[in-house]
Amino acid sequence: MFGAAVLLAVAIAIEVGATAVLPRAEGFTHPGWSAVVVGGYAVSIWLLTLIVRTLPVSVTYAIWSGVGTAFVAVVGYFFLGESMGWVKALSLVLIVAGGIGLNLVSVAHA
Repeated sequence: MFGAAVLLAVAIAIEVGATAVLPRAEGFTHPGWSAVVVGGYAVSIWLLTLIVRTLPVSVTYAIWSGVGTAFVAVVGYFFLGESMGWVKALSLVLIVAGGIGLNLVSVAHA
């Protein structure tokens, strides 16, 4: 299970990195940046296929998408000049809390 958690963290980091450089692809008109985006997403999804051998797909996807969404918003705020109001911040906390809740329910039923 520890190995799956590490792979999940790596998958999230790769997906966040690919999403962070998405604006540089400029509608996939820049081949290099487009390759980084598509390659990052492909590696992240491939890692998910390995992770779901150990963890339930519902929990894996909820954590991957929720934490990824939150991290992309943080990267957007700190590095891409995007805004962060209290509603956006609270919404991100709720997304992460939902992922944690799903994980807790999954562990309780294991």
